[in-house]
Amino acid sequence: MVVEEAPTAQRAPAKGRILDTASVLFYEDGIRTVGVDRIIAASSVTKATFYKHYRAKDNLIVEYITGRHRAVRTEVEHIIDAAESPDVALRAIIASIASEIASPGFRGCAFINAAAEFPDAEHPVRQVVTQHREWYVDTLADLLRELGHPVPGDAADELQLARDGALSGGYAGDSIAATAALGRIANRVLAEARPA
Repeated sequence: MVVEEAPTAQRAPAKGRILDTASVLFYEDGIRTVGVDRIIAASSVTKATFYKHYRAKDNLIVEYITGRHRAVRTEVEHIIDAAESPDVALRAIIASIASEIASPGFRGCAFINAAAEFPDAEHPVRQVVTQHREWYVDTLADLLRELGHPVPGDAADELQLARDGALSGGYAGDSIAATAALGRIANRVLAEARPA
């Protein structure tokens, strides 16, 4: 399965309500624990409407995680476009992660959470998660390469792993310590870069 990058077509109001409702419930309570009946009731649609638009819960889950990918990608692309240099862009990306961790209702990384609930690497949800993570690390590597980092791929892997740890630790433990550690790792990685 390939994550579609084209702009989202205008969706039917009921379909949008279902997806918006499911997105909140899946993130807050977990994908597997939220049943179709709960989504139907919370989104004020009929069963027939739900099944007309999604046919099965798995289709809705894939659309949820694909939507999360699009949202993160849009945010990161805006950060990069607004930055005057790769260094500024990377620091702004790290700041956005810290801001996410500090936000009300933060429940960890939606992609790590989804991967934990879908252990089969061949499941469509896991395929979207994998594609998201590959895109994210490639984006970091591109910025580090522009910055002149001697090993941009390895450095991008470090930043992604630090991000994973901060998102998980920021939810399960001390959010201040998690974001401080992320900042220290980012500073070390960026200090290894040299002008191209």
